[in-house]
Amino acid sequence: MPAKFADPKSHAIPLHLVPEDQLDIWLSSQAEPVSNWVATNGFTAALGQALVIPAADGTPQMAIAGYGTETSRKRGRFHLAAAAAKLPKAVYRLEADLPPETLANETLGWLLSAYRFDRYTKPAPLQGELIAPDGVNADLLIAIADGEMLTRELINTPASDMGPPDLEQAARDLAKTHSADISVITGDDLLTQNLPMIHAVGRAADRAPRLIDMRWGKSGKKVTLVGKGVCFDTGGLSLKPAASMGLMKKDMGGAAAVLGLAHMIMTTGMNIQLRVLIPAVENSVSSNSFRPQDILTSRKGLTVEINNTDAEGRVVLADALALADEEKPDQIISMATLTGAARVAVGPDLAPYFSDSETFVSAIETAAETHADPVWRMPFHTPYEAMIEPGVADLDNAPTGGFAGCITAALFLRRFVTDSPYAHFDIYGWQPTAAPARPKGGVGQANRALFSAIETLFEK
Repeated sequence: MPAKFADPKSHAIPLHLVPEDQLDIWLSSQAEPVSNWVATNGFTAALGQALVIPAADGTPQMAIAGYGTETSRKRGRFHLAAAAAKLPKAVYRLEADLPPETLANETLGWLLSAYRFDRYTKPAPLQGELIAPDGVNADLLIAIADGEMLTRELINTPASDMGPPDLEQAARDLAKTHSADISVITGDDLLTQNLPMIHAVGRAADRAPRLIDMRWGKSGKKVTLVGKGVCFDTGGLSLKPAASMGLMKKDMGGAAAVLGLAHMIMTTGMNIQLRVLIPAVENSVSSNSFRPQDILTSRKGLTVEINNTDAEGRVVLADALALADEEKPDQIISMATLTGAARVAVGPDLAPYFSDSETFVSAIETAAETHADPVWRMPFHTPYEAMIEPGVADLDNAPTGGFAGCITAALFLRRFVTDSPYAHFDIYGWQPTAAPARPKGGVGQANRALFSAIETLFEK
C-alpha cells in the first residue's frame, strides 16, 4: 500500500499531542467536561496513550495522544505512531508544538505505522489518516515512507516468492517506474562477463545467479549502491543449523535496502548519477556447490580461499564492488546483512558502518540524528588485515578465531575498492519485536540517513 496523507479538505478530528509535564496546563484550557473525561479514563499523557474525547452528542470533538517525558522519549522513536495504532479510523489534524525535525519524524512515523505485510492473509483494518501538518514536506515524507515500505515488503516475502528472478523483477519494476536503465547478467554469462565469484556461490541453486545493474540520472556526481542479494542462505556445504536458517529469507536485506533508497532518490529527482548493483543468488546445497578449501579468482584478480561457505555474502559482493570501482564513482556504498558479529556488537536497532572519510562520517552522523535513523561507526582497523590473509591465497573469506568478525568482513570488502571512496553498512534488516511504526519483520536501516547524507554530499 503506498503511503498517503488525508485530503486537507477532509473533516478532521483535532489530535493534540501532549507531554506528561504539560497535561495539567493543557487541561486548564479545556472545558470541564473534557477534563472530567480525561480524568475518568485515567489518561496521564504517557507515551502510547490515546483517547478520543466525545462532544455532547457523542461524536468525537477531539483526540489526545500522550507524548510522555523527555526521558521516556529518549528510549524510543516514532512516538506519535504508538498512539496512531490505538485511535479509531478517522481523519486527524495534528495539534502539536514540535521542532520542525521532530515534527517531520513523528509525521513519518504515522505514515510508516500504516504498513502491514498482508500478501498471504486478509488485509488488516485500515488505521486513521493524518492531514499533512503545516511545516512538513509532504511529498518528501511520502517518498521516504514508500521507499521504506518497499524495503520491508521485499525482505518479508519468503524465498519461495523472492528468489533471484523475483528480486530481478522487483528491480525491473522499480526501473520502469522511474524510467531507469537496467541490465542483468544471468547464469553462465557471469563467467564470460568476468563475475566468477557471484557464479560460484549461486551455481548450485535451480534459480540461476545474476547481477542486476540499474542506472538513473544523467548529470551530477556518481553514487553507486551495492546490495547483497542472497535470497536464501542455507550456509551451503557449511550447512547452517535449523535455528540459524529460520530468518534467512532476509539475507537479501542489503538488496532490499538499496532498492528502497534508490526509490527515495529517484522519486525526489536528486541531481546525481545513480547506479545500483545487486548480486542476486541463493546459497544452496547440490553436487556443484562451491566447497570449503576451494580457491576462487575474483574479478579483481585477487584469489580467495573459501574456509566457510556460509560466509558467502562477502564473496558475491566482492565481484560487484570490483565492477563498481572500475567506473571510479564519487562514492560507493555497500549494504548487506553480512555478519552475526555486528549484531552481537550493537544489537538489532543500530546500523554499524565503516568509512575512512571524515567528511562522509560527519554527514551520516548528522543525518542519522536528524532523521531518527541510528547508525554506529565501526573501524576499518588496518592492523587486522593479516587476519584475512591465509597464505595460500590472497584472501580468506572466513578467518578462524572469531575475533572482530564484522571488521574483518569489512576489510575483506575494502580490498575490492581501490579507486573510489567507500562506505559499508552491515545491517540486520529485521525488527525482532514490534515497535511504534516498525512491526515485527523486515525493516530498513540507515536508508533515511543515507538519503539525507547523499543529498548533502553529492547533490551540488
